[in-house]
Amino acid sequence: MAKTKRAYVCSDCGADFPRWQGQCSACAAWNTITEFTIPKTKSALGGAGGSAASSYAGSSTKVQTLSDVESKDLPRFSSGISELDRVLGGGIVPGSVLLLCGDPGAGKSTLLLQSIGAVAESRQALYVSGEESIHQISQRAKRLATPNIDKIQVVAETSVEQILNHVVEQKVSFVIIDSIQTMTVAHNESAAGSPSQVKESAAALTRFAKTEGVTFMIVGHINKDSNVAGPMQLIHIVDGLFALSSTSDEKFRVLRTSKNRFGADSESCFFAMTETGMKQVKNPSAIFLSRSNKNHAGSVCTTLWEGTRPLLVEIQALCNQSMTEVPRRLSVGYDSNRLAMSIAVLARHGGVMLSDMDIFVNCVGGIRIEETSADLSVLLAIFSSFKNAPIPQDVLVFGEIGLNGDIRPSANGVERIREAAKQGFTRAIIPKANASRPLPGIEIMPVEDLQEALAAFERVAV
Repeated sequence: MAKTKRAYVCSDCGADFPRWQGQCSACAAWNTITEFTIPKTKSALGGAGGSAASSYAGSSTKVQTLSDVESKDLPRFSSGISELDRVLGGGIVPGSVLLLCGDPGAGKSTLLLQSIGAVAESRQALYVSGEESIHQISQRAKRLATPNIDKIQVVAETSVEQILNHVVEQKVSFVIIDSIQTMTVAHNESAAGSPSQVKESAAALTRFAKTEGVTFMIVGHINKDSNVAGPMQLIHIVDGLFALSSTSDEKFRVLRTSKNRFGADSESCFFAMTETGMKQVKNPSAIFLSRSNKNHAGSVCTTLWEGTRPLLVEIQALCNQSMTEVPRRLSVGYDSNRLAMSIAVLARHGGVMLSDMDIFVNCVGGIRIEETSADLSVLLAIFSSFKNAPIPQDVLVFGEIGLNGDIRPSANGVERIREAAKQGFTRAIIPKANASRPLPGIEIMPVEDLQEALAAFERVAV
């Protein structure tokens, strides 16, 4: 019987320690180190009594120069969902390993079940379930009216070795693993879901995918901090990491990518959860612009650049007389440091003193702003609330604020304005550098500094 040894592994980052300790010295997380029993195996570099060189003398690998390597583009194939294809970078690359994570009930299994139905039209596809029975999957597939249900192969299995055997026997080229936290490898005695099992299972699937050209789409869970459950190595192993989450309206789901070796790593798309599955939302701007017909002070529309397309969102700000010695500065979806900077610029270069005001900023719809193009809209929203002067709903605002009060241009300005015109906007307060080309159907008000921006606000404010 193989000897075993104890290991203490951090469930967040996968770091191991010789003994238990309260805080992980690698990632600084508390109470995440767990004891595991792992088998003592022979060295991968050579067996007992033999050297590493002798054990690899008969290796079939071949060292080549880059110039001798044949370069070929693998044709992508469609997932059957156009919005998902766009997030993936134009489709699925054969031999890739993609990880889809999200909260319980977000719709991960539903989305992949709808996708495998379309893929099964032209490829051998296998759905591997480690959590549900095949009867539950069959019932869901029929409820969702999944196409090609007679071509989708399904198995309830948690052993990685058995799964790969099924893939070889059935000549499968597309596999869904639901989920990686339930998978196990035979040489590891740890429980399913442990950091070592998750890492070893993902590594085995990835090695098989790269050598055999089989595509794996893996479902992953998240922990209480909304991070991928398991070791950090899991994210490094896979080719793409995609997160499915809910918006402020529980009906809608947003799919974001944070890692993609075959496409942009900042793409996003939206789905509506219905009784018949996930429906694509082709015009996500309409979700975040569903405002009342009445103009409200502190409400300004801006456009963000999400991956390869613009997204219109509403910024709300509220200024209120503070009842405390230290006024509050609270932002949701917008960086708190940039909020403090905008308030300081407004005071220094706009002459608007807000030192005795509580200021709250919110990005409607649960969107988190990661770029600087929303600076001017946040500043004018604060000024609108302070003056109690609403900005009409047909006015678009975007631009970056500098510490000296200048308004700097934003990338893809023409595409942002075109998207706004499609949504019914007729006026736009934008940086002068983005107004070099006039566009029909929308009045451009170019500004170079904060004083010009405040003057443009006075012209349009109700």
